[in-house]
Amino acid sequence: MKHINKNCKKCGVELTTENKYKNKWWDVCIECTKKHQEKNNKSRMFVNGKYIPNTHALYKPGHYKTFEDAAFQSLSKYATSKEGQVYIITNPAWKGWIKVGMAIDSNDRCNGYQTSSPMRDYKLEYSKEFNNRRTAETQAHKLCKQKAKETKGEWFKLNINKAINLIESITEEQNEKETA
Repeated sequence: MKHINKNCKKCGVELTTENKYKNKWWDVCIECTKKHQEKNNKSRMFVNGKYIPNTHALYKPGHYKTFEDAAFQSLSKYATSKEGQVYIITNPAWKGWIKVGMAIDSNDRCNGYQTSSPMRDYKLEYSKEFNNRRTAETQAHKLCKQKAKETKGEWFKLNINKAINLIESITEEQNEKETA
């Protein structure tokens, strides 16, 4: 560790070859440089302190230790988030059948189904917002199962309008009682 005989212009710490920011013109330590970047570069991406340009395939603004941290950061929020929608999706390949499911964003979920269909023919028929999408979906499945001619998991052989009415009948009060 070689001393440079200069101090950081921001915090005053003595600069060494190990703690000086790697720019010969700036007399600033690495810690002050990181703080400056975090404070002033909200739209930039850094992985392990290294700047990642917005042209990078995995670009996502923020500061991350690894690319995996950047990629999977929002998954924990998805798992713990209660709010969302209960939806009905159909596909003409299965006439008379509807899928009742839950998602934070039902349009996004329907788009996900399109990737498995060469005809891109899944259709979002209906969705309703709930404070607790999981309990609302459980209630919707229970109600649809009672009225459906046939069921296979989350798929029900049931008239769409009947299913919409059943989901519409689920209230937030019922939803809260189920979770209590």
